[in-house]
Parts: sequence; C-alpha cells; structure tokens
Amino acid sequence: MAGVSIVGSGNLGANTAFFIAETCAVDVTLFDVNEGISTGKALDMMEAAPLRKYTGRLSGSDSIESIKGSQVVIVALGNIRKAGNERGSLFAENRDAVVSIAREVARLAPQSVVILATEPVDAMTTLFVRESKFPRNRVIGLGGALDSARLRYLVSQKLSLSAENISAMVVGAHSDQMIGLGDYSRISGIPLSQLMSTADFEGLMSEVRKSGDEIVRLAGRTSSYYAPGAIAAELVDSITNDLNRVISVSVVLEGEYGVHDVALSLPAIIGKGGVVGVLKPKLDSGQERQFTTSAESVKAVVASGGTK
Repeated sequence: MAGVSIVGSGNLGANTAFFIAETCAVDVTLFDVNEGISTGKALDMMEAAPLRKYTGRLSGSDSIESIKGSQVVIVALGNIRKAGNERGSLFAENRDAVVSIAREVARLAPQSVVILATEPVDAMTTLFVRESKFPRNRVIGLGGALDSARLRYLVSQKLSLSAENISAMVVGAHSDQMIGLGDYSRISGIPLSQLMSTADFEGLMSEVRKSGDEIVRLAGRTSSYYAPGAIAAELVDSITNDLNRVISVSVVLEGEYGVHDVALSLPAIIGKGGVVGVLKPKLDSGQERQFTTSAESVKAVVASGGTK
C-alpha cells in the first residue's frame, strides 16, 4: 500500500495517526503486535472523521505485512521512560525490537522514508541505518524538532508572545547535551538576543533539557507523546507533499563538524526523499566541542548495546 504506516499503537503511535489525519490527506495504517489494539483505535478515529472532516483513511492491522509498500514508516514502538531513568537506559530494552523492525522495513518497504520516535532516538536512528542499510537521507529521528518546539513554547511563556511568531533552533543530542542556538532563534525576524539576555536564554535551555523528565515525573505512567506525535505529523506532511521545510532532525552524519556514522540533530531540508539536504549552522568552539562529545556518547551507547 502507498501511504503512511505506524509501527506501535500505544499513546505515541495512536496520537501520531490522529495528528496525521487532522493535517494530511494520506492513508494511515496502524500496526501493533498486540491483537486488536490497532484495529480498535483506527475504528475509533474513523468514527470521528465525519466531525473532524479528515479525508485520509485510517486502518489497523496485527500483521507486519501491512506496512508493505509504504511511502513513510513511523517507528513508535518500545518501552517508555520511567521517572528517574535516563534515555540511554532504554537502548538495551528497545534495541532488539528496533533491529527486527529495521529488517522488516527493509524487506517490505525498501523505498520508504523512516521516522524514528523510539527512545533513545539518536542511538536508535544510528542503529536503524546500520541494520536496514538505508541511506541516511531516508532515516529521520525526532529529537531536535521536539527540543526546538519546547524552546519555542518556553520563549512564548517568558515573553508573553504568540509561539507561532517564534522560531527556535536546537541541535546535537536529544539529551542533556543538546545545544540551543540563540543566534538562530528569532521572533518575527528579530533576533532573540535583542529581547532576552544570554542568561535568560540559557535558563530556558535548562528547562528544555529537563522537560521530558518533568513530563514523566508529573504524568507518572507515561512519557510525552502529544508533542512528538505532532512533530512526526509535520514531517509526514513535508515528505508526502514535498514541502522542503527546514526542521532540526536526527540524521546520521557524514562529516559534519568532523562527525561520522552517528546520528545527531541538525537543521535539514525535509522533502519527498526524506532529508534533501543538511544545513550547518555556525557553532562556536565550545558548541563544537559539545557537539562532538555528545556524538561520542551516542556511539558508546550503540557500541555497548546499552545498559539495563
């Protein structure tokens, strides 16, 4: 089938399907190994279609064969973070499932663009490319886009401004080593530095780094899924409609800032083929060191297989 397939029908997968239905005129198939969950959630969403007026068809399946021929495959399976757990601790828990899905996607949807939402996203994006043998442009991790959205929200709250007028850029690892780029963050074209001190900006970045932990702490039994689902839907829109939006995503690097064979977030042009191009914002020496240090951290997680 042509269209979008989502592997995993938990909170993240189901909400991603809903956001796609709301914003994109494409068919979506939900797949999950737990019998009935995908079919039931897809039926529930389709019964909302007359009210929400989305035109794409949503369906559910208990068979991995349902992803065959998909234009886009979203990987939203795996264990979620628990309070006090680092993202890296999930690598060992989710590794085997991602390896298995990488091989199935390569078999069933060899021309697809893959969006990784499973944590830890940088390590999983790196792993998926290795196991699927896909070129880097067709495997995209969430990460920088989520961090940038969180920063936009915090800036809007700090300055009491509409978030839609705010652009923000976060690159590097989707971890406490992420890098907020104040020089590339603006409000209707006005540099953020004219409206906020460096200390205030760094304070907001500290909140962004802790945002995922705070959601886990407050919600108790779940990690974030609304914002990641909305970002995945935005990526699907840019891919299926060939919009060439610039979005910070995790992509396996091929020499950017001297980094090779590991995924970190950089602003990328997202179009029909996935990553059409990777942009290189100017980093100062401290930011470059932080970028390369985080790359080594991700490589170490992948090489070790993670820790339970």
